[in-house]
Amino acid sequence: MNIEIYSKDGCPSCVVAEAKASMLKRASYKVYKLGVDFTREELLAKFPTARTFPQITIDGKSIGGAQEFLEMEIV
Repeated sequence: MNIEIYSKDGCPSCVVAEAKASMLKRASYKVYKLGVDFTREELLAKFPTARTFPQITIDGKSIGGAQEFLEMEIV
């Protein structure tokens, strides 16, 4: 399982999402930072309905934000 977290500095929900991803045994994850790895325009092109941070993909599929990620039962 490959997880991508599109994050920004100073975002408490991003920290929580990164913590969950780091605890998953069968997953690898990568964190991308706003202003370093992508622009706001690039984020909206990839996630047209995004209004919050983080935005998360699992195996290339958008799953939403931190709340959706936390509610998923992944081991």
